[in-house]
Amino acid sequence: MSAQGPIIILVRPQLGQNIGKAARAMLNFGLTEMRLVSPRDGWPNPEAGPAASGADVVLEQAQLFDSVQDAIADCSTVYASTVRRRDLIMPTIGPEKMARDLAGSSGRSAILFGPERSGLESDDVALATKIVTVPINPDFGSLNLAQAVILLAYEWSRGVALAQPTVKQPEPVAPMAELEGMIGQLDQALDQAGYYYPPDKTPTTRNAIRTIMTKPGWSSRELKMVRGMIRALVNPRPK
Repeated sequence: MSAQGPIIILVRPQLGQNIGKAARAMLNFGLTEMRLVSPRDGWPNPEAGPAASGADVVLEQAQLFDSVQDAIADCSTVYASTVRRRDLIMPTIGPEKMARDLAGSSGRSAILFGPERSGLESDDVALATKIVTVPINPDFGSLNLAQAVILLAYEWSRGVALAQPTVKQPEPVAPMAELEGMIGQLDQALDQAGYYYPPDKTPTTRNAIRTIMTKPGWSSRELKMVRGMIRALVNPRPK
């Protein structure tokens, strides 16, 4: 697999055996970068090695952090793995959507997994950019740490295997200055065409247009194309 996989971050894991089993689950599907946040029994842990069943490369390279903030500092996308409902307003997706997003991501990504007994705390989840949750029996919503890791690692590996040969790498998102230039050009063209009517609705309409034009995540090439179309509409060539 040529794509850089997500970092697996175990937050306050309790047992060395579970860390080892999580490492084994990771390596099964090509993931090798593990980070540990304040493991209960310290690190390294002698019980982790036997449980890893040969996934020593994951354990040897595992990094230790004091806080979740430090562990995710170099990541642009962070998924919080949880099956419990939270009073947090943030995107919630399933494993398949997560895998597709990871396949199209150019920055570093990470998946947070909480302690075996209690899972992630709300403060941990709040540090993520998205929640990823596995559809599970509501009457028995209990996954052990290695099971949770292997489910999401498997989905990531499927996404890479399916997408890598055919999907073109996305173009970088244009800087905000270029987007503002396009929005300003469009606003001027609409104003000249008398689009903003009645006048008292103009601020609301402008905000709505800005919201629409901000959503796509335009590349520089796409913005240049849109600006060319606006110019052609404002100053059409003689027929």
